[in-house]
Amino acid sequence: MRILVTGGAGFIGSNFVRQTVRNEYPALAGAEVTVVDKLTYAGRRENLEPVSGSPALRFVEGDICDGPLMREVMRGADLVVHFAAESHVDRSISGAEEFVRTNVLGTQTLLTAALEAGVGRFVHVSTDEVYGSLDAGGTPWTEEEPLAPNSPYAASKASADLMVLAFHRTHGLPVCLTRGSNTYGPYQYPEKIIPLFVSNLLAGRKVPLYGDGANVREWLHVDDHCRGVALVAEGGEPGGIYNVGGGTELTNRELTERLLELLGVDRSMVEQVADRKGHDRRYAMDISRISAALGYKPTVPFEDGLAATVDWYRQHHGLWGAGA
Repeated sequence: MRILVTGGAGFIGSNFVRQTVRNEYPALAGAEVTVVDKLTYAGRRENLEPVSGSPALRFVEGDICDGPLMREVMRGADLVVHFAAESHVDRSISGAEEFVRTNVLGTQTLLTAALEAGVGRFVHVSTDEVYGSLDAGGTPWTEEEPLAPNSPYAASKASADLMVLAFHRTHGLPVCLTRGSNTYGPYQYPEKIIPLFVSNLLAGRKVPLYGDGANVREWLHVDDHCRGVALVAEGGEPGGIYNVGGGTELTNRELTERLLELLGVDRSMVEQVADRKGHDRRYAMDISRISAALGYKPTVPFEDGLAATVDWYRQHHGLWGAGA
């Protein structure tokens, strides 16, 4: 099998690549993997260092908006797993253009190349943020939930989702779509809450907690997220959408308290800051479909995964600089 992984030097994508090259996913064992990545600030060749010597791995530096290059790297691919995206909500609020370019136009460019190449399966990796904001007592989202994105980032991902599904319905391209909850683990650039807070605290700097800290997120370890994507790549129904969740809901304040405890510091290191524009109140997803159809369930207990993640950043402190 030949697999093309876009964004394969980023946080989630590099985890998927490392696991695939190590034959951790039985259905993908022995595959040849081509990674294409633009190597923006959040994508690093070092993220692939643990498997860089494998003859099964090929790396191509490039932009998914580059049509001729995408047609070239797509040639002969049996499976495309599309992780590449601009993903930081705060950056999308201050400037949305790059998010529309990469997440919408880039996805359309890939879909066109995949259609021309006759790719056997195209898995698009999306986010729970396309569903919008859930009330405190609301029922977790199923895949039938209408899209209601609030941030420019979420809107760009929702647009990409619709384009992916349109290529299936219009052209018959065999696509599958996954929507993951908030993902954490090693190798994540320190702009998202967990790596940012850990990096800041390790450097002796305060951490910025938005608003009242009561916004709720559902947490998913990167190993579980990638295993869900691999299951969909293996057995997902063409045109199917699959929520990949972790099952642990915490307010940002509760998460902060756990990080303070793990790092042995007190609440004086927390700085309350003005809330973010359009800050979604809660995310939570129903994973019944992927569980029943493909046997998925999260396996990494949040307490264990968070402690291991903090230890990883402690050992690799300074990898991207000391926080923000």
